[in-house]
Amino acid sequence: MNKRFGFLAVCATLAMLSLPVFANTTYSVANETPQEPCSSDAKIALYTEVTSNLQTDQAKAYEAAKKYVACPSEGADDAENKRVAYLKNFIAKYEKAHRKDELSAQLSKKDYPGAFATAKQVFADDPNYLKGYMDLALNGAISQNKSLTGDTMAYSQKAIEMIEGGANPGASWAPFENKEDALAKLNYVLGSLETADAPDKAITHLIKAASYPSSKIKSTALTYSLLAEAYEHGPYAKLSADYEKFKGKDETPESKLLLENINQIIDREIDAYARAVALAGNDSNKAAWMTTLTDLYKFRNKSDAGLDKMIAEILQKPLPPVPTPITSLPTPAATPASGTGTSTTGGTTTASTNVAGSQPKPTSSPAKPATSNPTKPKGRQAHAQRP
Repeated sequence: MNKRFGFLAVCATLAMLSLPVFANTTYSVANETPQEPCSSDAKIALYTEVTSNLQTDQAKAYEAAKKYVACPSEGADDAENKRVAYLKNFIAKYEKAHRKDELSAQLSKKDYPGAFATAKQVFADDPNYLKGYMDLALNGAISQNKSLTGDTMAYSQKAIEMIEGGANPGASWAPFENKEDALAKLNYVLGSLETADAPDKAITHLIKAASYPSSKIKSTALTYSLLAEAYEHGPYAKLSADYEKFKGKDETPESKLLLENINQIIDREIDAYARAVALAGNDSNKAAWMTTLTDLYKFRNKSDAGLDKMIAEILQKPLPPVPTPITSLPTPAATPASGTGTSTTGGTTTASTNVAGSQPKPTSSPAKPATSNPTKPKGRQAHAQRP
């Protein structure tokens, strides 16, 4: 601490030399009769305590300075006013210098509300304090405190922008392993918090989180389960709602094109759930993920033939990017006969329907999934015989 605040001590000492001082009288504060806390003698003792501890114990000097400036200032002369101004300046600098330490201590004690309150002052002092943004983003997510979600997301986004802009936290990337790990986990924080309320944004952040090979996020099953849920709550829910207007009507080029876009999103879900299952190990959600994956795969391929092979090979394939809307219907020659289609390996502008032939007349729009437990997906009702 003495090394860290040495410069402050030097500045304080230099400033002290330029201030009016008390009369050259030697005061002994030992063995004195107790004084009023703001008497002249008491203030002399407090001021002496400040000056004598600037180099050796600034915390003690700080406490004495606070007591001094708390005394009434009515009738003070010019010298007294300058001493008070000096002490107030010392107090402000001391508090500013120690707020980052206070923030770290609060996070260590898991005092998340306290830490987020302190952070407001820390970032007012230092808007570019990258380590603070990283620490709060990670701890805010860990806390699962919904009242902190907004700030957690804001700090995550700020940290990402700073890192991608070339900033670094200094000697260490802790609590992350390195730059890539920081970017992966910060994007994962955003994606996981956006899945229910901003699923389209979540898709972008979760795909980005899984793009850093050195981070464990890439090999975490929940990353892909959340991605599948984001597809479900976002583009699938919107497209299936749009499909409702075709209920009970003959197929049209418009309805066919919309169904192709729906199928593209289903293929993305298949890919995501396959990765979750492949990485699940003993995860308690594995069976639920497998059930949903099987239903979706059978809808797109008419059977589950080839599903096991797909799961076994899925991690060798690149994660598909955010899908590009399909803008034209495929020609018969471009329609694959089987498999999960080219739309599972990247965005395209033409369709890649897996089910050969024309789709049956739509009889209902797809039901929106329950959002209460994103790690345990449930079966969905049919749209054009979807399971």
